[in-house]
Amino acid sequence: MALALTLSRANLGIDAPLVSVETHLSNGLPAFIIVGLPEAAVRESRDRVRSAIINSHFDFPSRRITINLAPADLPKEGSRFDLAIALGILAASEQIPKDHLQDYEFIGELSLSGELRHAAGLLPALIAAEQKRISFVPAANIDEAALPIKSKTIVAHHILEVCAHLNDNKPLQLTVKKRPTPKQSNILDMADIAGQLQARRALEIAAAGGHNIIFIGPPGTGKTMLASRLISISPPLSEASAIEVAAINSLVGKENSIDSWRQRPFRNPHHTASAIAMVGGGSNPKPGEISLAHKGILFLDELAEFDRKVLEVLREPLESGKITISRATQQVEYPAKFQLVAAMNPCPCGFYGNAYDNARQSCSCSPVQIQRYRAKLSGPLLDRIDLHVSVCRLPAKMMAKKASVNESSADIRSRVIKAQQLQARNRGKINAQLSARELIDDAWVASEAIDCLGAAIEKLGLSARAFHRLLRIGRTIADLELVKDDKVKPSDKSAVKIQHVKEALAYRQLDKKI
Repeated sequence: MALALTLSRANLGIDAPLVSVETHLSNGLPAFIIVGLPEAAVRESRDRVRSAIINSHFDFPSRRITINLAPADLPKEGSRFDLAIALGILAASEQIPKDHLQDYEFIGELSLSGELRHAAGLLPALIAAEQKRISFVPAANIDEAALPIKSKTIVAHHILEVCAHLNDNKPLQLTVKKRPTPKQSNILDMADIAGQLQARRALEIAAAGGHNIIFIGPPGTGKTMLASRLISISPPLSEASAIEVAAINSLVGKENSIDSWRQRPFRNPHHTASAIAMVGGGSNPKPGEISLAHKGILFLDELAEFDRKVLEVLREPLESGKITISRATQQVEYPAKFQLVAAMNPCPCGFYGNAYDNARQSCSCSPVQIQRYRAKLSGPLLDRIDLHVSVCRLPAKMMAKKASVNESSADIRSRVIKAQQLQARNRGKINAQLSARELIDDAWVASEAIDCLGAAIEKLGLSARAFHRLLRIGRTIADLELVKDDKVKPSDKSAVKIQHVKEALAYRQLDKKI
C-alpha cells in the first residue's frame, strides 16, 4: 500500500500541536498536491522536496502524490514540514522503511541539495514532544536542542543522515543536554549611581516583590540609569521560567544562547512603537514586546510620549499576565507576566520641581499644561503601577562622589534573593502575585496598619486596586526588614506594620495633586 505517515508539529501561539503528515501515492497523471490549510511557504515545499530527493540520489515517484496535513482545520505555516513530507514520500515509495517512523517527529526546512536548514520556533515543538518521541531537528538548531529540557532530540545536517539512521546503517546519537550555571552580568552596577537613596530603595523593593515602578524627574537625573540597573539586582530565572522565555524567543527567531540561560529578558521599545508591536499581532500572530518581556522587565522610557492607545493596551496584561490575539482564522494566547518599569518627565518642559537648577532651567509650564501632560497616563494605568518615585537633580558635590562608596548590585541582589526565598517558603509566590484574600490576614497584617492604609485611601481617593497594591508593597518592605538579619529562619514571619504602610504610601507621588 503506497501510504505513509510521518509526524511533525505546527506553531499555534506558544503551543505546538501535533501534525500528522499523511502521504499517498496513486496512479494517474504526475501531480504533487498538499492539502490541510497550507499557507504559501508550505505549498512551496513541493519544489524544495522534489529537488532535495533527486539531489540526494533517491528516485522521485512519477505518480500522483497527495500530502494531507492533519488536522485539516489547523492553519499550517512555514517551511518546517519539508523533512516530514520528504520522508513520507520516500517511505510511501518504499525507499526507506516505514516501521519506526511513528517513533520520531521531524522538523526542518530542506535546501535543494537536501541539507537541513534552521527551523524557526523549534523550542515549543521540543517542549510539546517531551517524553513522547524523539525529534529530528536541523544541526543549525543545536543550541536549542541542547537546552536542559526533557525532550530527546537528534540533530542532522542532511536528509541522507536521517535516512541512514532510519535504515539502521549509521545510527545518530541523542543530543547531549547542557545545564549551564546562570551568569549575572554586573556591567550595569548600582554602585554607578550617586545619591538617589529613595530611588535606590524603591528599586530594591520593586525587585524583591516584583512590583511595577515609575520614575518621575527632570532630564539627566538618572531615571534611565536606575531603570536599566533593575536587571542587575533581580534574581536569575528558575529552570521552568527560563524554558518559557526561551520558547518565546524561539518563536521570533531569536537565538537562545547557553551563555544567557536563566537571565531575565529586558525589553526597551521606543516610544513610537505601535499597539501591535507592543502586544503582538499580524496575520499569523506573533508575540509582541510584552510577551518578549515575559518573566523579565519591560522598560518604557519617556512614558508620556507613547501614544495613549498603546499604553491602554497594557492594562489587561498587567492584571492577567497573558494576552489573547484573535484573528478570523485563529485565536492565540501568549504569556505576558512582565514587570513594568517606566520613566517620565514631570512636565512638558521637564523642569517642574527642579530644586537645584538655576533660573534659566526653571519650569515654564502652567498648572494646566502640567495637568494635561500627566493626563496622558490614565488613572486605571497608574493604578496598576505600584511605586511612583520622584528623582531630583543632585548638587554637583554629590554627583562627584566616588562610586566605590555606594552599595553594589551584588550586595542588593543578595538581599532580594533572600526576600524572594522567604516569600516562596511562607506564601509560595512573590508578593506582587498575592491575591486580596492572601493579603488581608490577621497573621500577616497588623490591624493598625490596615486602619492607617484605609484612612490614606479615603483621603487620596484611591481605588481598591491601589489599596491592595500598597499592601503588597508593605508586605515586601516587611520581608526586606526581616532578611537583614542573617539569622532569619524559614519559619520566621514578618507582619506588615504601620511603618511599612507609611513607607509604601510615600511611593505614590502621582496620586498627589499638583
